[in-house]
Amino acid sequence: MRVLAVANQKGGVGKTTTTVNLGAALAEAGRRSLVVDLDPQGSLTASLDLRIAEDGYSTYDAIVDGEPLARTVLPTGVENLSACPSDPSLAGVDLELAAEFRDPKRRASRLRESLAAFSRSDSATTEFVLLDCPPSLGLLTVNALVAADSVLVPMQCEFFAMQGLSRLLDTVARIGESWNPDLQLFGVFFTMVDRRMNLSRQVIAEVRRGLGRQVLEAEVPRSVRLAEAPSFGLPVQLYDPGSKAVAAYSKLAREVLSR
Repeated sequence: MRVLAVANQKGGVGKTTTTVNLGAALAEAGRRSLVVDLDPQGSLTASLDLRIAEDGYSTYDAIVDGEPLARTVLPTGVENLSACPSDPSLAGVDLELAAEFRDPKRRASRLRESLAAFSRSDSATTEFVLLDCPPSLGLLTVNALVAADSVLVPMQCEFFAMQGLSRLLDTVARIGESWNPDLQLFGVFFTMVDRRMNLSRQVIAEVRRGLGRQVLEAEVPRSVRLAEAPSFGLPVQLYDPGSKAVAAYSKLAREVLSR
């Protein structure tokens, strides 16, 4: 089971869109995948039109209360793709875990412990887990980085996104040194790309010069259909199978599999 954290502390760069549609693309390629919503805003949960039963569980219950992650898993409309929904209570995770665990490493390892237990109990052998991180470098993102094998970074083609990238890479390095020595940068890729704009081309060229092969070839273009899909509770693969965004996420899935 490979665990990828989809992370960037900057909001609006396409983390949730990437988690949903990359997960769907991997599932369509025959790889059983699980997407995990770690954002209190619950955008991934809404994007897949997930409903938690009154007595149901969410990622909050798994991280804070230690409920088995398997209890949170819900089916989606895509074959081979399942999801763990979020809960607004995740907003208080930092304070609740700080009150319960004095050891910072224990606080940061809750998700890793939950995923390890899930991997041992998962009779259907999930191949990929994609963690949708909140737009911050708080304890939820730290839990994702400690639990992950590698980090996938979606990035917009703009100046402030470049500044945020350096801070995120520094955080990844620190987490790797302290709590997860196996953590690697899987790659950076560009979202909401408009090649007609000089700024887009300049940012892409600059980042490629700095990071080389760590910048993936796949680029997700600006797409109205991609932006519309979450309001219908569908990944873009089901909402508009012929769109350019579907081709982009299929290419990204092939890169993930080839690496």
